[in-house]
Amino acid sequence: MESSRSRSRSRSVAQRSTTKAPSVALPNVSVFEHDDDDDDREYLSGLKLLSVVVSVCLVMFLSLLDSSIVATAIPKITDEFHSLRDMGWYASIYQLSTSSLQMLSGKVYSKFNIKWTYLFWFIIFEMGSLLCGISRSSYAFITGRAIAGAGAAGLLNGSLTIAASIVPFERQPRLIGTMVGLSQLGLVLGPLLGGVFTSYPGWRWCFYINLPIGAIVFLGIIFVHIPEHSVKPKALDVFCHLHKELDLFGFALLTPATVMLLLALESGGIAREWGDSEVIGLFCGSGACFVVWVFWNYYRGDEALIPFPILKRQAMWSCSILQWANMSVIFTASYYLPLYFQAIKGATPSMSGVYVMPSIGSQLVFAVLSGVLVEKTGYIMPYCVLGGVLASVSNGAFSTLSRKSTVGQWVGFQIINGVGRGTSTQMTLLGVQMCLGKDELPLGMGILISIGMLGASVVLAVGNSIFHQIFIQELRKRVPGVNPKTVIGAGATGFRNVVRVKELNGVVDAYSTSIGRIFLMVAALGAVSVFASFFVGWTDLRKKKNGAGPQSPGREDQSAQV
Repeated sequence: MESSRSRSRSRSVAQRSTTKAPSVALPNVSVFEHDDDDDDREYLSGLKLLSVVVSVCLVMFLSLLDSSIVATAIPKITDEFHSLRDMGWYASIYQLSTSSLQMLSGKVYSKFNIKWTYLFWFIIFEMGSLLCGISRSSYAFITGRAIAGAGAAGLLNGSLTIAASIVPFERQPRLIGTMVGLSQLGLVLGPLLGGVFTSYPGWRWCFYINLPIGAIVFLGIIFVHIPEHSVKPKALDVFCHLHKELDLFGFALLTPATVMLLLALESGGIAREWGDSEVIGLFCGSGACFVVWVFWNYYRGDEALIPFPILKRQAMWSCSILQWANMSVIFTASYYLPLYFQAIKGATPSMSGVYVMPSIGSQLVFAVLSGVLVEKTGYIMPYCVLGGVLASVSNGAFSTLSRKSTVGQWVGFQIINGVGRGTSTQMTLLGVQMCLGKDELPLGMGILISIGMLGASVVLAVGNSIFHQIFIQELRKRVPGVNPKTVIGAGATGFRNVVRVKELNGVVDAYSTSIGRIFLMVAALGAVSVFASFFVGWTDLRKKKNGAGPQSPGREDQSAQV
């Protein structure tokens, strides 16, 4: 173990000793050096390139579509399974499974063949989608979501790795930008498509649709050779030392820590009291595993699952906080806005998908606009701050929505929310690139995605617990003659069939108040993201006239100073 760490430190010293200071420097800016080996590497072209690019774009689209398409289907699923108390699991288990395996998937790609590893993760994703579609119980559905999330964990890392392997460096920004744009499109279109599928062929088609598209993806990749630009050990040698190569001990500590935390948050205050011994045990087990993991991670150093030398860089940890806030804002709006329209406004699933279009449209427009502005101005901090402010303001406004709210109110609030999301979401990806070197970037992106997904899962779990507790309190206060268990068991849309007309407004108002508390919690997260934004830094991202790109001092050990 010590020899491994010594070799890692030796490599770091060697890298520092060979770093060249640029001849022309600006404050906090250095430049990329062109890799001459790029010209000798194998890349794809023609139909082979088109086939792989289309397949990878479809995979990224599906993986994020699957994370949000369930939002507008949740009310119907709770009606069919009579499982309103499981609603939080439908939303969070996918993100939990994805975030738990995200870092491990990055290490797997570094040890095994890219194409076959990618198809392995994709097959797992498809199996989970199939199980969701054929499920006949809430538990089977949750299991399917967990399996699909496990498969999705390896798809984003794999897509970015493939992009770097099939085209030369100078063409990668355009390709990766397209991939990320399409994946975000899948995220924001999820509620709309979920509403359409739920209203017409049925909610199960939210998951069946992945199967025919998956067949196209499989055929588009299976017959194409994906170039490998790094020498990898033999698969048999990796399997013989799997626990060291992948840091499986660290993974075995971190995964149960996150799972037990989510289980405690999901069951506390809903299925069990917060003082219940099982809930307390889950919190204690999670804390113990996490403490041991921190010490183990520090001991492993650069070979750890999440290397602390990378995580402690200022731009890295600040962007991680921003990613947590951004993903929480996006997923909360994706799940609770459709619930507002269906439970409070009485909208159908398809119409609730249409009603969230103001936030979708404004996010897409300002995602493009903010990217153009960053190219002109060169700095991401102002857009991070603006995104956090708008997130806080819009979620505070969402908390005031009720059954009497006008179209102008919920449309205007959504536009503010979408502008904030579009302005700040992509900035974390740019910020991470400021502080990481080329070899560190895949691992850094994995850390960023893991924190965002896990953070969103925690927020959704906490939100679900708050929702249920406030909902029961409001029901007892507003309509004391109604049995809360009956209303909860009927689901978010079916409750209208089990309460009397004179009690209906009271139940609807209870829903409104409960949902409003969730948005207040997320508004506080927006304020936290504003604070974190000031630590992103003022690195200039604009390209220089000589074609070199931007780089912050954290990327090299010798920073460029005037």
